[in-house]
Amino acid sequence: MLPTPTTSATQRIAILPSAVADQIAAGEVVERPASVVKELMENALDAGATTIDVVAEDGGRQRIRVSDDGIGMSRDDAVLALERHATSKIRSAQDLVGVPTYGFRGEALPAICSVSQLELETTSEDGAGTRVVAAGGALKEVDAVARRRGTTVNVGRLFYNAPARQKFLRSARSEWRSIMEVMSTVALMRRDVRLTLSHDGREVLSLAPAASLRERIAALWSADYAARFVAVDDVSGAIHVSGLAERPADVGMASRRVHVTVNGRAIRDHGMIRAAEAAYRSTLPSGVRPSLFLDIVVPADTVDINVHPTKAEVRFRDRWVVERAVESAVRRALGTTGAEASLGSAAMWTQRAPMPGDEFPGRSTFDVGSWRSEVALDGEHPTTALQPPTAPAPVQEDVPQLIQLRRTYMMFESESGVVLIDQHSAHERVLYEQFMHALETGASPSQRLLFPLTLQLTPAEADALDAHRDLLQSLGYELGDFGGQTLIVHAVPAPHPRFDAERCLRDTLTALTGDRAAASAARHQRLAATVACKAAVKAGDALSLPEMRALFVALRECRLPAHDVHGRQVIVHLSWDELERRFGRR
Repeated sequence: MLPTPTTSATQRIAILPSAVADQIAAGEVVERPASVVKELMENALDAGATTIDVVAEDGGRQRIRVSDDGIGMSRDDAVLALERHATSKIRSAQDLVGVPTYGFRGEALPAICSVSQLELETTSEDGAGTRVVAAGGALKEVDAVARRRGTTVNVGRLFYNAPARQKFLRSARSEWRSIMEVMSTVALMRRDVRLTLSHDGREVLSLAPAASLRERIAALWSADYAARFVAVDDVSGAIHVSGLAERPADVGMASRRVHVTVNGRAIRDHGMIRAAEAAYRSTLPSGVRPSLFLDIVVPADTVDINVHPTKAEVRFRDRWVVERAVESAVRRALGTTGAEASLGSAAMWTQRAPMPGDEFPGRSTFDVGSWRSEVALDGEHPTTALQPPTAPAPVQEDVPQLIQLRRTYMMFESESGVVLIDQHSAHERVLYEQFMHALETGASPSQRLLFPLTLQLTPAEADALDAHRDLLQSLGYELGDFGGQTLIVHAVPAPHPRFDAERCLRDTLTALTGDRAAASAARHQRLAATVACKAAVKAGDALSLPEMRALFVALRECRLPAHDVHGRQVIVHLSWDELERRFGRR
């Protein structure tokens, strides 16, 4: 039998007074005025509200009022709701699996009440209204009141009884920005709810229910901003990832915004964000990060939402599977034609119907890597081009009529407008994906040299060679040592007829100097990107019509055709509507 606790003069352990315990609990849930807004809005959503009105004064430091039209409470429930761990949302530990409500701990109202002067008005199902007044966690008044359906919570003088906490509040402007962030998060999370926000007597936000995430973003930040994103919608097993991802060409042109929900609950999860950003590899310059709005749906029993006092974080049973699904979904979205930098919007790959007088050439060959297209020119024999044993048989592709501009750009007409393609960036993208495939499979076509190359390397180049020798050989280089820092090259990749093997290898080694400590995946990507850049056709190279057609076909087969490995745009699309407006026809 356990001994009964006794109190003595030397006893060091004691039960905290309830007022102190309540303030400690409040510190976990109520950090600032924005925390109050978040908790009260989540309560309103759990009550089935379709309209929520928020009013703040002095950045929420003096007053916060949240009104809703959801299901109210009876008098007994209204009083009980101010007690710690009182909740209508769970009854047993089993209910914590897949909780469908935003709040469930039963701590928000009592925590807010313990550090403020609180007034709650609510209406029960039979229409009876109740008003409850409390301050510092102590109940002051309970009486009847006439009011419409729903609940209104007034919170005044936040932290009035905790001066140490009050001193840590920031300026009214800073606290107001945090409230705006909470409103934006709720608006994105629940697009079916009407929301209004007023500050110091001025309405600053009024959002009607939105039919889509893009529509809600347009209402929050403008239609131009919403147009910067491509739609994400992908299912991987039992995981569904949807939302919007910023086009690579638009990244960095405005403030970065990130919003992630899991099963409808807004969370902070750096792992999911990194997974989504990984899909942008080889499309963005280093240090540039995209805006993302992603909704992730997973089976309820594979995620634990009860790991954070404010429910801002979750724990996944198998995080790697979810992160892989997120990366795959964003990468698929970026691979669509909607991701290209455009002055309009349409399916740019669609070829227009032939017009009278159009002449389409026949067949020839131009090898742009493992994606090789054949086209026949009347009276000409196809040139010899390498093709890996594993590559599929060449397939004749329908391609539009192409012309070259300034020996730098390819241009063609589509159903939706005029399309320009940067030939170097396009070939760089094609080669990058080919080289990444070669590094993953260990097989790449190469051409044995009749006369081997002999290169004298600098110490830095020799060090880079040692760090990347196995990867370079996977790309098709056959390398041997000739003594000292002299390198002999017996075979090289053959990405196109103009390929300068010696210059490409030397430039690659120079660019890779100092990369020995890089992670394996990063080394693969850096090497593939570097070699692709050095090996691709250049601006100023005159391309024949068959070469342009083959490059077009190869680009169309890429997973991420819209941007090169440096994040520069490959494709610019000028719609007919835009063209006609510029000529004054509209």
